[in-house]
Order: sequence, then structure tokens, then C-alpha cells
Amino acid sequence: MSGSKQSAAGRTEEIADGIYAYVQPDGGWCLNNAGVITSDGQSALVDTAATEARARRLREAALSVAPAAPRAVVNTHFHGDHTFGNFVFPEAVVIGHERLRTEMAQADLHLTTLWPDVCWGDLELVLPTVTFADRMTLHVGSVRAELIHLGPAHTTNDTVVWLPEQSVLFTGDLVMSGVTPFCPMGSLAGSLDAIGRLRALGARTVVTGHGPVAGPEVLDTAERYLRWVRDLAREGIAAGLKPVETARGCELGEFAGLLDSERLVPNLHRAYAEELGAAPGDPLDIGALFAEMIEFHGRLPACHA
Repeated sequence: MSGSKQSAAGRTEEIADGIYAYVQPDGGWCLNNAGVITSDGQSALVDTAATEARARRLREAALSVAPAAPRAVVNTHFHGDHTFGNFVFPEAVVIGHERLRTEMAQADLHLTTLWPDVCWGDLELVLPTVTFADRMTLHVGSVRAELIHLGPAHTTNDTVVWLPEQSVLFTGDLVMSGVTPFCPMGSLAGSLDAIGRLRALGARTVVTGHGPVAGPEVLDTAERYLRWVRDLAREGIAAGLKPVETARGCELGEFAGLLDSERLVPNLHRAYAEELGAAPGDPLDIGALFAEMIEFHGRLPACHA
């Protein structure tokens, strides 16, 4: 890394020539990462932020490393922490997977109701105006960014941004660094498949959806966790246990240090569903799973957005 800049909301790290990660510690609920790609006087953004204030700080950070505002914003999936700040970049064309546009419109600002004490600001939902099915290429000056749809994995509409010449990969929430994976809206099996495809890219630097910038080892941690959840689900089904009962009876082991461990409960629901024949991406009752997760955790998960 050739440098870093601090802000109240995040840290801007230059991870390759003209390529930046905007990291919001500690990476917990709604504290997502973003990316800034700059080249030849142009720039593009990978994801925005959850609240108006955080999105405006991201804009300041982007303008501090580029001569002009980003002309493109790539949303890696529909969740509000990665998309609510789109409106702060009116100069930009917003790009996402075709299902992202549909699911983002359906979700609207629902995320704000889960944590009513967060100061969300005066949000305006801005949907992608450019969508794609499988893959597209975005050119930012001389930088080639490959947008690749994978999954269902974290959601049904995940996009990763791969910079082959720089060997930099932005994974969105398909992979997280030091943070518990979350796949109830997508697929556990699909997540494992996607991780295998990401590993084949051979990235040296991985900017995940949450948590510190990492190397390819972060893929291994995510894969081990997901395989562990799958094994727990198989054991729970064989024992006639409900997902929450399986969660209560297990030890986290090597995954105890990951943030937001309460996600085990909804992850187990997805694993159970797939073991019992559900297809990847089949909808689950996310509201009910969130409520069960709160009960298991003993309180509302902390959101410091």
C-alpha cells in the first residue's frame, strides 16, 4: 500500500496505483466498505454507504483522490448499506445486476426500520439505470474493471468487481473480512461455488464488503465457515433439531472471533432449507429469521451506522 487517509467515518487506503479501498471500521452491521477506481482523470465507485452522512463523507473521500466526481457507481448487491448513498453521486450512472434493480425497488428503505435509532438522514432511493445479466466490462480511463455476477450467494444479485491488471478484487458481501458471512437471502451452496470461482481469479488484494482489506486467505476463512454451517445443519436435521436449537448447542471454535456471530441462526435456516431440497435463492421469511436471531442474541444486534 502506498498510503492512507483518515476520515471520521472511514479510512481510504491506496491498494494499487489509483485504486482505493474505503474501509469503515469495525465492519459490523451496515458499516460496509466501498472502492474508488481512478485513471486518466476519470473515476468510478464500487458501492456507497448506509446513511446520508456516511455517504457524504465517502463522496469527500472519493473527491480527495480523483480530479472529478465518479461517473459510474457499481452496486454489488441491493442491501441498503451498499446502495442508499447512490443519491449523493448525481453525476454517476448507477450499474447493477438486473435482479438488483428489482429487489432494491421491492426492499425500498425497509432496512431503516430495523434500526430506528440510527440517524439515516434524508435518503432518496436511486435504482441502477444500467443493468446486466452475467458479465460486463467497465473502462475507467486505462483501468479495465470486469463486473461478474455470481450466485445466488449472499443474495440473488451479487456482483464482484475484478481488476485483472491490478489483481484487485472487490467482493461485496459475498465475502467478509473478520466478519461472519451472511447467506439467508441467497444460498450456502451458491456461496461455496462462488468462492471457488473467485479463488480461480488469483487476486492478490481482496476488498470485501465489510472488514479490513485482505489477501486471498480471506476466501479460505469464508469457505471453512460455510462448510462448518453446512455440517451443523446436516447434524441438526439428523438429530431432529430446529436451526436455533442447533445454534444454541454448538461451539463457535475458530469462528468465535468473527463479528456478528448471531448470523449463525439465519445461516443455519438457509443451510437447513437447502439440505431439505430448497433451490438456491428460494425466498425465506427474512423478517421471522431476523426476529429469531434477535431472540437468540438476547438483544437487537448493534448497528453503529
